[in-house]
Amino acid sequence: MGDTSTIADKNGFQPGAWHFAALIAGNVALALGPWLVRLADTGPVASAFWRLFLPIPLIALLAWRQRAPGPIDKRLALLVVAAGCFFALDLASWHIGIERTRLGNAVLFGNSGSVILMIWGLVALRRAPSGREYAGVAAALLGAAILLGRSLEISKANLVGDLFCLAAGLFYAFYLLPAQRARSALGPWSVLLLVSLAASPLLLLMALAHGDPVWPGAAGWTPVFVLALTSQVVGQGLLVYSLRHFPPLIIGMALLLQPAVGASVGWAAFGELLAPLDVLGMALVGAALVLARSATGGARAPRPR
Repeated sequence: MGDTSTIADKNGFQPGAWHFAALIAGNVALALGPWLVRLADTGPVASAFWRLFLPIPLIALLAWRQRAPGPIDKRLALLVVAAGCFFALDLASWHIGIERTRLGNAVLFGNSGSVILMIWGLVALRRAPSGREYAGVAAALLGAAILLGRSLEISKANLVGDLFCLAAGLFYAFYLLPAQRARSALGPWSVLLLVSLAASPLLLLMALAHGDPVWPGAAGWTPVFVLALTSQVVGQGLLVYSLRHFPPLIIGMALLLQPAVGASVGWAAFGELLAPLDVLGMALVGAALVLARSATGGARAPRPR
């Protein structure tokens, strides 16, 4: 990763060891989310509902302490509602995919919004990709093809799980577009609070339509509470604290911890083994994520999920 003492943000501030530790710990906390989704016995979409709903009071406190600089006008309200709808679709699709594929694949494909945003930016700007952007897209396509092929070799269910996670990455990219605009006016915690309030009812309706058991069963509330705390409060909080101090390339490299942790947990908890071809596919997709983040620039670099 390099020595963070040589990295200064746009205000000349140099991040210290605590900022770097927060960046690493935030990614690790988020990487544990898929494992906790599997431990919860509420059903995948229902666990997404509890993930957003349970921490709302704590997020509201953090948003109040942050004190958004301005009122919410009609435009901001529409942005937040749109972000909430796409975030609900993202989490529902991702949690369903987590149940059906390997954890390493789920984390990688779930974070593919970085590459999708890069491609979206090229289309919006109507310009040809640079060499780095060509390399990122090529690595993403080749790596995804390898991982999808390997999943099909295991079972069709794994392939379906990968496709759900890829769809989640697409929804996550469309969540980020309005969320980033609203965040510049309201601040990260206020946007997360409003998005959670908008997305939670939608997730509950989707969970009921999906036939999920909503109330925790034999496993109890612990996996659901820990999922909500680590994903929405600890992981997001540490990244809010640390991300603004690092350039996109460092953020992208730190993001690679997530699939590494996911694959390790998948092996330790569920016996999910990686063949050399799997490692190659994950390395290519991981490289694409790093290239995409470094290509988007500091203002557009999306936060890891």
